[in-house]
This record gives sequence, C-alpha cells and structure tokens, in this order.
Amino acid sequence: MSTYVYGIAASSHPSLPKDMGGVGDPPCAVRIVKEGDLAAIVSEAPEGLRPKRRDLLAHQNVLNEAGAGGSVLPMRFGSLAPDDDAVTQVLAERAEHYRERLTALDGRVEYNVKASHDQDAVLYRVMAENPELRALVEAGRQAGGGSYEDRLRLGEMVAAAVLGCEAEDAAELQSLLEQAAEAVGVGPESTGWLANLSFLVPRDSAEEFLAAVEEARASRPHLELRVNGPLPPYSFVEPGPAEPTATATGTATGKE
Repeated sequence: MSTYVYGIAASSHPSLPKDMGGVGDPPCAVRIVKEGDLAAIVSEAPEGLRPKRRDLLAHQNVLNEAGAGGSVLPMRFGSLAPDDDAVTQVLAERAEHYRERLTALDGRVEYNVKASHDQDAVLYRVMAENPELRALVEAGRQAGGGSYEDRLRLGEMVAAAVLGCEAEDAAELQSLLEQAAEAVGVGPESTGWLANLSFLVPRDSAEEFLAAVEEARASRPHLELRVNGPLPPYSFVEPGPAEPTATATGTATGKE
C-alpha cells in the first residue's frame, strides 16, 4: 500500500501528531517516519482517495496539530509515495533543501487572494476611460444599433479593453499586497479570476496583511476579492508545486 504524506518536520519537533487519525474511512493512523534530523508525517494511503470534505479536513487537522508546536513543511492533499522507504530516501536526498525551508517558513502562514471584476463596474470604467468606445456606442445608437460589423467591432474593442484592465488590476493588486508580505507566488490561471496570488506572511504580521487587503477593497471597488487563510505555506515549500517525492502525485491542493 502507498504512503500518504502530510508534511515534513525536524525529527526533534516537540509535537509530531502520533496516534491520531488522518485521511480515510475509517481514518488511517498517523505515524512518523524519520531519517536523520528530518521526519515525515505519514499514514497508509486509502484506496480510491478523493478530495472529499472529510478527508480535506483530516489532512488539515494533522497539519494544524503538527504546526502548533513548530515549523512544518505542508504537503498538498493527495501527496503519495510508493512506500516508507521512498519517503526516507527523499528525506536523505533533499535534506539540505528541507532544512532550509523549515527555517525560512518557521512562523509563517499563507494567504491566498483571488480577484475578479464586478462586471458592471469594470464596463463603466472601460467606457469612462475610452472616448473612442463612447463614440462608437453613440454612433450605433443613432444608427439604430448599427451593422453587424459595427457591433462585432465594438464587442471586440470592449473585450480587449476589459482584458487590459484585468492585467493592470492584477499587477496593481500584487504590487500593493506584496508590500505586506515576505514573498508572493502566482497561482495557475483559472476561469473567473483575474488574479490568483499566494502571499507568505509572518504569523504575527497577519493583521497588517489583512489591513492591506481591506485597503485594496476600499480603493478598488470594481474588484471583488476573496481571501483564504491563514493556511500552511503550501505554495512556498518548493519553487514550484510542492510534492514530497519524485514519484508523488497530487490530486488536489490544500487551497480552494
């Protein structure tokens, strides 16, 4: 049976969560696999694991329990290794990297911020800032709607202007919020969001970061912001997507 990996910590970590339940139904027993001065928090991997609410919460609870006592590198939900030996092998091979990350992420949390446009507000902004578009709309109105080609041209120009606003607003939002964070990661693009950003924030500075988010909301009413956090710093375990082994597979992230 495969090994499910929740996170990586120092083997001297004072509160590694032994004897608690993890993912699966019934919950698989959480245990510790050690290699030198590093430890992996693992359990057996249940068959047919899917990102259901119960298992997502179980994964999070294990990390919360471990993170309460010290630095833990969180793995994303669904991170698997072929067996315990594969886990210890990677702990040995990447020991220097994991030690550096444990130090760098100690006392840090992640906030994920997604932004989208209020469509009515952004269209109003586009029209207000573009006299050529206003002229085309007025010409079409006077012509009873205009020709098909006129309407097509207008639609293409509006779409291009909205895309330009999305890029501009994404860059401005990142610039504003990263001033209140230690690091920023750009998440994958997805339909419906103009920005998907993860910020690494010292736990004791979280209020300052959230105040910056509220400032962004107040100064940019055409933006709709969704904040998820504090989270374990999933996005900062690796330069790219965090995975515990070269053979691991991630079925879902720990973020929405």
